[in-house]
Amino acid sequence: MSGSIDWALAEQIAARISGTDPFASSYHRQGMERDFDEFTSAAQGFVEAETGLRSAAGPARARVVDRIDWVRANLASYQRLLRPVLQRMEERLDGPAAALSGKVAGAELGALLGWMSTRVLGQYDLLVLEDEDPEDQDLVYYVGPNILALEKRHSFPPGEFRLWVALHEVTHRTQFTGVPWLRPYFLGLVGQLVDATDPDPARLFTAVGRVADGIRTRRNPLSEGGVAGLFATAEQRVVMDRVGGLMSLLEGHGDVTMDRAAASEIPSQARFARVLRARRAQANLATRLLQQFIGLEAKLAQYEQGEQFIAAVEQVGGPGLLNRAFESPALLPTLVEIREPTRWIDRVGAVPAA
Repeated sequence: MSGSIDWALAEQIAARISGTDPFASSYHRQGMERDFDEFTSAAQGFVEAETGLRSAAGPARARVVDRIDWVRANLASYQRLLRPVLQRMEERLDGPAAALSGKVAGAELGALLGWMSTRVLGQYDLLVLEDEDPEDQDLVYYVGPNILALEKRHSFPPGEFRLWVALHEVTHRTQFTGVPWLRPYFLGLVGQLVDATDPDPARLFTAVGRVADGIRTRRNPLSEGGVAGLFATAEQRVVMDRVGGLMSLLEGHGDVTMDRAAASEIPSQARFARVLRARRAQANLATRLLQQFIGLEAKLAQYEQGEQFIAAVEQVGGPGLLNRAFESPALLPTLVEIREPTRWIDRVGAVPAA
């Protein structure tokens, strides 16, 4: 599918932006691999005890990577997820236009992943396919150079910090492997967005109109979903709101769990949380504009909104009320309910427990 996206170019540009780091060949990698094998296993027990969820996929597995390995893993996921829309694009594009389009798309994707690879600490790869090697799926990734850099910059105790990071990522794995319907539901939403994507140049006029409307109403047109939100159809925007509500719940749940589970084992967790939340908020103008453009700023807001939602729900009904959100897709909070928790509390309170 090189005509749609030049994947090789994307990797080359990402590698330049992510920079060179001696981590892969240093003694730090072996020590970190041993640590994360141990802490990922321990985190699963702590998370299951805290949340009441039980993974149906067996023990969690860790993989420590450098930045370019993280980029490659995400490029592989994007190729699988975007396969339907890329096939439609190739049918419409031909000749020099296809080659140019592929290089532009590859350069943009590579720049985005290269920049993100310098920021991310960990990631759970939830895309599991039957026709691919199981050893390379259902993994919890840890980006070693970024974790090591934070430990050095802030004098974090490595054992505590690595367990704390593992708790967050293993929480996400436990969410998707402990709630039977959650993974297919989420991937179904993503599939709806991909299947509805229409590479029609006329959509540019719709996006321009949304920008003009934002300027007229003094509302940032990129605030809800970046440039993807500008080009989305009405149907896609409904799905994007569902995804936003779900991700706010999961990210907030992940943050709350990592702060509560194994608290006695991590005396420094309050300082870790302060530093990382400040890190999310601190950005120069150029970085903030990039985050808005790609929709990352909206994603970062999901952490805070999700935590506020969970606090409001638990204040009324404790963890038992919060756990109702994981009973069925119908009981998931919408994006509006995440921002106004009383709406969800009132709605769920009127529905008998499963």
